Amino acid sequence: MRRRTFALATAAGTALLAAAALPATAQPTTARTAAVADAASRPGVTEGSVSAADLLAKVTDCSQISNGKYRTDEETSATVPVCGKKGAVFWKADMDIDCDGQVTSKCNKDTDPWFQPDTRFHQSNGKPLNAEKLPYVVVPSVSGIWNYESAGIKGGGVVAIIYKNKVEYAVVGDTGPNKIIGEASYAAAKGLGIDPDPATGGAESGVTYILFKNSQASPIESHSDAVSRGDALAKKFLQEN
Repeated sequence: MRRRTFALATAAGTALLAAAALPATAQPTTARTAAVADAASRPGVTEGSVSAADLLAKVTDCSQISNGKYRTDEETSATVPVCGKKGAVFWKADMDIDCDGQVTSKCNKDTDPWFQPDTRFHQSNGKPLNAEKLPYVVVPSVSGIWNYESAGIKGGGVVAIIYKNKVEYAVVGDTGPNKIIGEASYAAAKGLGIDPDPATGGAESGVTYILFKNSQASPIESHSDAVSRGDALAKKFLQEN
């Protein structure tokens, strides 16, 4: 899973300066360049029939249910609460890229410095999830700040992710640090038009995550099932809130 740090930013800046010093013909081809081009070729889609605007209109105010707030990255202050609505919880944060799970051409120890070959929740065949193919969201591990399990959120639970007027449905697929929030899979980022590079991609802000209580895609690896259930849950969410 990806966590931005000042050290990473410094290293990235140094690398960019070094690259800029090279003549145009000698510019290196990097994984980031490929990822940006890949994201640009699919600038984001809206899934289901419920608009981003309608969903966002229901989450303008926060009734905080977490005991405290989360940081979006290791070096930031804690500013993000988990908020409650009827039938759902939500938060507004950034998006770091999780490439954990099955080893693929986009997600492996060479492309992701923080790669781990497992996810908290597994496919129906027992294998880890495939971050390159499956849109999933990472929730903070259980702590004194908030317990996702007690809130009715489970592995495979359906999530609506909203970014720049686009809606994508995903599942709860992994858990992360217990004090940091705002992370989703390579596939989730790509579907929303966000740079999915696990080392340097992501979105700094503007991402809304709505997690529907007591929901579950079946099987967890079926994105089409998540979309179908998500659309119905989103309609119900609009009616009840």
